[in-house]
Amino acid sequence: MTGDAGADYLLDNQQDEAGRRFAAFAELFDPSTFRHLTAVGLGPGWRVWEAGAGGRSVPAWLAQQVGPSGRVLATDIDTRWVSGTPGVEVLRHDVGLDPPPEGPFDLVHARLLLVHVPDRAQALARLAAALRPGGWLVVEEADPALQPLVCPEDRGPAEQRANRLKADFRRLLAARGVDLAYGRTLPRRLRELGLVDVTADAWFPITGPACAELERATVEQIRDRLITEAHVPAAEIAEHLAAVTGGALDLATSPLVSAWGRRPPEG
Repeated sequence: MTGDAGADYLLDNQQDEAGRRFAAFAELFDPSTFRHLTAVGLGPGWRVWEAGAGGRSVPAWLAQQVGPSGRVLATDIDTRWVSGTPGVEVLRHDVGLDPPPEGPFDLVHARLLLVHVPDRAQALARLAAALRPGGWLVVEEADPALQPLVCPEDRGPAEQRANRLKADFRRLLAARGVDLAYGRTLPRRLRELGLVDVTADAWFPITGPACAELERATVEQIRDRLITEAHVPAAEIAEHLAAVTGGALDLATSPLVSAWGRRPPEG
């Protein structure tokens, strides 16, 4: 879940909060991700590339599905959170710069990766190029512009403060080249790469403990940037974190757009 190692990445995996964010992502998004990966036929013996793996939850599940006769390769520019996952090969790899790892693969999957990569088009092409004929590419990316509010019911001061902070956060992301409307473009991009049977949907939880933990970990990770770059008063951040911890806010994620297609079989 990381992009170009040389970029000014706002959510650095070297920070302790990254592990908390990965755990929240797993609880929030793994059920949807696993549903999509199962639907394309994933099973024993498959060769899988998990690009920009981030944490362990998806690679570990993939290893269980493909069994000892299959292969799961997990890559990232920072492998500290995925190293040591049983049944998973781990490789340091920058999808924005490096050629695809040795394949081909029956399935290539990337979640919350490409929006952070400066040359997204080239990176997506690399993912598709690693497929065997008939292999599947499943790409999942956030699209905050589809639903920009962290508190969809913008009803009072606490919710309005949360939404202001989220807008500040997304301005920081945009200033670093993150495309906040990238998710919706995935079906078209997969077709343009020559993939067939392209389909997509979107998923976003709107409340629950994992939503609160993701918000808390994210704000704590970018607190200093919010203060120094977005000029948010420290007291306002503290008040927001207290409201999140208090459990009174219904906090939503950005919509996660999942798109999948397969490389046409030969002949």
